[in-house]
Amino acid sequence: MDLGGVTPVAAFAAGMISIFSPCVLPLLPAIFAYSTSKGPLRPVAIVLGLSISFTIMGVITSAFGSFFQQYLLYLSAFAGLVIILFGFTLIFDLATFNRFATLTGTDVKEKGLLGGLLLGMSLGIIWIPCIGPILASILALVAVEGDIAYGAFLLFIYSMGLGIPMLVIAYSANISSSVLSNIARYDMYVKKGAGVVLILVGLWMLYSNVFVRL
Repeated sequence: MDLGGVTPVAAFAAGMISIFSPCVLPLLPAIFAYSTSKGPLRPVAIVLGLSISFTIMGVITSAFGSFFQQYLLYLSAFAGLVIILFGFTLIFDLATFNRFATLTGTDVKEKGLLGGLLLGMSLGIIWIPCIGPILASILALVAVEGDIAYGAFLLFIYSMGLGIPMLVIAYSANISSSVLSNIARYDMYVKKGAGVVLILVGLWMLYSNVFVRL
């Protein structure tokens, strides 16, 4: 690992930031109200399914990066530019596909834990446009590392940063949709702060992995 890498703490924090998205946070009470009626452990199964989706993404991205490790200089440059781009996307709110991420996937027919698992896996895909900038930035860093096991681990940690607050919301009777909608109003400040961090990370990657080696 070099200074251009991503740490488990950063991955967990990124997951927690992702949950503040206005097309994720306000929907959680409705999703879990439906889910808990199907079984008390169904929210746990949803988070597990979500973790499986993100972990698979980490494996695939790391495998891609591992295959192209001989072109690490170019891969690092591309990843740095991608991260900077997503940083500006967050700062200037350029994500135009969030409306596609408002699907809840509550039409999954399977009941119980299996249904929750399938719902969680589908949410991991459905919410990609909404949490895309942060998720894609982590995936770009994982690709540069090229370590499949570590990539899977980091994306699992990311999913825990997203999933643990989801479980708190699922099992809290005092958190309503209106409360979460009010919290989501501060998403703009969270996103802009995250955007600044991503731009700095991208610039550091370009400096430490590209310009220093030229």
